[in-house]
Amino acid sequence: MAVKLYIVYYSMYGHVEKLAEEIKKGAASVEGVEAKLWQVPETLQEEVLGKMSAPPKSDVPLITPNELSEGDGFVFGFPTRFGMMAAQFKAFLDATGGLWKAQSLAGKPAGIFYSTGSQGGGQETTALTAITQLVHHGMIFVPIGYTFGAGMFEMEQVKGGSPYGAGTYAGDGSRQPSELELQQAFHQGKYLATITKKLKEAA
Repeated sequence: MAVKLYIVYYSMYGHVEKLAEEIKKGAASVEGVEAKLWQVPETLQEEVLGKMSAPPKSDVPLITPNELSEGDGFVFGFPTRFGMMAAQFKAFLDATGGLWKAQSLAGKPAGIFYSTGSQGGGQETTALTAITQLVHHGMIFVPIGYTFGAGMFEMEQVKGGSPYGAGTYAGDGSRQPSELELQQAFHQGKYLATITKKLKEAA
C-alpha cells in the first residue's frame, strides 16, 4: 500500500505553488510514495482578489479538513503575512478541531515551506509560528536542517529557505523561485517522503 504524502498549500500569486510542484516531484521520486497536491480554500472574494491583481487559481483540487486524516505525512506551504502564515491557511487549520479531538493527525510527520516578500519578511518566523499548529495536533515537525548540503550555505545569490524548510523570495511579485530554491524544494519533498515512508513501515 502506497505511502501518502500530501503537499497542502495556499498560494495567491503562484510562488508557493511553484515550490509545491517541486516538492511533489521530490516526494514522488521515492519508491512507494504517492505524492498529492492540495490547495486550501480561498477566503477572499473575487472582487478583492481582482483589486490585488491575483491570477486565477490552478486546477489543483481543494482539500477539506477531514481529508487530511487520509495522509501519512504532510508538507504545508503558505506565503507570509507580517511574519506569519497567511490567514487563508490559518483559517483552514482553524477548521481542523474535529481532527484534533479525534487525534487523527497525532504522530504524523509534517514539514513547512513558505514565500516572503523580502529577506527580513519572515523566512524563519513564519516557520516558527506555524510549528504551534503542528504541536497542538501532536504532529512531528520535520525540518530539513542542513541536509541540503552546500546549497544551504550559498552566499553569492539570493536564496530563500532555511533549516526549517524550503522558501523563496517574491520581491514585488515579479521574482520567481530560482533554480537553487527549486532544488531545495525538490530535496525537501524527497526528504519528507523518505521519513514518512520509514515511519509508516515501522508502525
